[in-house]
Amino acid sequence: MADDVVTKAPERRDAPPSEDRVGRSLPEFAALLAVLVVLVIFFSLQSDYFLRSSNLLNILTAISVTGIIAVPGTMLLISGQFDLSVGSGAAFCGVVLATVGTDHGITMGVLVALLAGLIVGVVNGALVSVVGVNALITTLGMLAVLRGFTQLLAGGQTALFPGFTLLGTSRFLGVPVPVVIFAVIVVAGALVMRYTVYGRSLYATGANPAAARLVGIRGRWSVFTGFVLSGVAVALAGLILTSQLSAASPVAATGLELSVIAAIVLGGASLSGGRGTVMGTVLGLVLIGVLNNGLTLMNVSSFWQDVARGSLLILAVSFDQIRQRFSAS
Repeated sequence: MADDVVTKAPERRDAPPSEDRVGRSLPEFAALLAVLVVLVIFFSLQSDYFLRSSNLLNILTAISVTGIIAVPGTMLLISGQFDLSVGSGAAFCGVVLATVGTDHGITMGVLVALLAGLIVGVVNGALVSVVGVNALITTLGMLAVLRGFTQLLAGGQTALFPGFTLLGTSRFLGVPVPVVIFAVIVVAGALVMRYTVYGRSLYATGANPAAARLVGIRGRWSVFTGFVLSGVAVALAGLILTSQLSAASPVAATGLELSVIAAIVLGGASLSGGRGTVMGTVLGLVLIGVLNNGLTLMNVSSFWQDVARGSLLILAVSFDQIRQRFSAS
């Protein structure tokens, strides 16, 4: 009898988001949608340019780099982990592209930059899932390491890299390529988290790692894979940033990790793991993008925009804590 109880309990706790759990997330999405609608109405009244199709594409383009990183970031947070090295990683991969590409051609530069992102993801994943180092310490350390390497590689200067416009300024059927890439990654991420064993293992690992191990889920391998995917996404984001600017700056993407976490938590993911959706993260990204774009159109100082983004992150985390208390009661 005791064995039966032990084997059944983990199954109930490990199960991926049920229809009931999805149903409970609808009010959260409704609140986010309500805030988004209010912001859209407010900014459209403040600026006639806000609702133009060109500006809406600008918003999507602006959030695409953050969004590309936020999709695997959502997977990591659902599993109870996170990656704070994404901003410095994107800058590092951009400088690698410019440095290698200048001497050996664009194709070689792209391949080496992607390989660099992959290696960063492997190192982060190995330290967290194999060695057992806390993700906060691992990724904060990697953030500093990559910033230092980026400055050394670039000599403290911005590396010019003209001629590489494919990923940054080109369009596919009238839509900016970064937006297309972002959309493809969102669809792939949503399908993986909803319909694959890997996605379910991330939910189970984040909800209860001990119970996940009891039912045979390889939580460490799932987390390791999540960090590798994050590394590749970071490299892709670095390529896009370099393509957009025709240059790679060693201080590029500073603070990008905060925007990523804010969007993920706003979208309903929990810092304690086991909860969240890719589509929720997309909604959080759109909310942040609308806020940034609207404040820019209103000629609000960039310093106040930093205050707004920081406040939004604090509110998102506070809301997550309140939500956990109500869920536990």
